[in-house]
Amino acid sequence: QVQLVESGGGLVQAGGSLRLSCATSRLTFSGYAMGWFRQPPGKEREFVAAISWSASAIDYADSVLGRFIISRDNAKNTVYLQMNSLKPEDTAVYYCAASRFSGLTGRTESDFTSWGQGTQVTVSS
Repeated sequence: QVQLVESGGGLVQAGGSLRLSCATSRLTFSGYAMGWFRQPPGKEREFVAAISWSASAIDYADSVLGRFIISRDNAKNTVYLQMNSLKPEDTAVYYCAASRFSGLTGRTESDFTSWGQGTQVTVSS
């Protein structure tokens, strides 16, 4: 069974930073684009960011552009989400996801085939 494990979530004050990590197996990670989604309380899950296998293509939701940075370490089969200047509206469960393509194909959940269990990020005002 494919396993993606997120870590790094927690409670932070507005304006602070957190770095999320998502580790998975080489079988899941190697050659595939990766993404981050989030689900705020009482809302639908939404796209946050995605990165192609080679990291040559990166996409961000408008709401996080300029504040969040997605990156990957292919040697460690890990994708990261550096979150800066956090706002209370960033409060959500954050999920990492693996695509079945090497490039970026879209921002919808159907573009990704494997999902982690999620990590809670809470930003206090």
